[in-house]
Amino acid sequence: MLSPLKTLHDYIQEHQLWQKTIVLKRGDYLHMADDLDDNIYYVVGGTLQSFVLVNDEEQIIRFGYEGDFFTAIDCFISGQPTILYAQAIRKCTLKMIRKSDYIKHIAEQPELSSLWQNIMSWMIIGQLEREIDLLTNDPAERYRRVLERSPRLFQEIPAKYIANYLRMTAETLSRIRRS
Repeated sequence: MLSPLKTLHDYIQEHQLWQKTIVLKRGDYLHMADDLDDNIYYVVGGTLQSFVLVNDEEQIIRFGYEGDFFTAIDCFISGQPTILYAQAIRKCTLKMIRKSDYIKHIAEQPELSSLWQNIMSWMIIGQLEREIDLLTNDPAERYRRVLERSPRLFQEIPAKYIANYLRMTAETLSRIRRS
C-alpha cells in the first residue's frame, strides 16, 4: 500500500499541478516570519529546517528532506502571516503548488479530500509526539523517542541541527550517541 504522501505526490504529478520549481542554495530562505506563504512544496532533493526565534535564538521545530511535503502550516491553515522561518540546510530543489489550486482539487475530488484528511491526522499525531518529546526531561529518552520514530532524521540531518531540535547541546547529543 502506498503512503498517503506518495499518493498525494503521484496525484499532483499525474494532474500536472506543480506550478514551478524552486532551487535554494544552502542558507537561502524559502520564507521568513511574517511572510504570507501558504503554498505547498515538495522536496525533490536537499534538506530544509523550519524554526522559530525564541529570545533571538533559533529553535528548530521541523525538518524536510527528499520526498517530504513542506509548508508554513500556520499560514496554510489560518491565512495569516507565518511565524516560521524555512531555510535550506543543504541545496534544495522544491516543486510548488498554490494553496488555492490545491484546495480547488480537494473540493472536486472526494478521494483527494479523504487523503488530505488522513495526512492532516498524521500531522496532528506527529505534533503530539513532538510535544511529548519536548516535555521529556531526560535528553537520552528524547533522543531514543525521536530515533525510534524518525531514524531517517539521523541519516539526513547534521548533528548540530539535531541537537537544537532535541533541545540539547551538541556535546550532550554526541555523548548520548556514543553510549
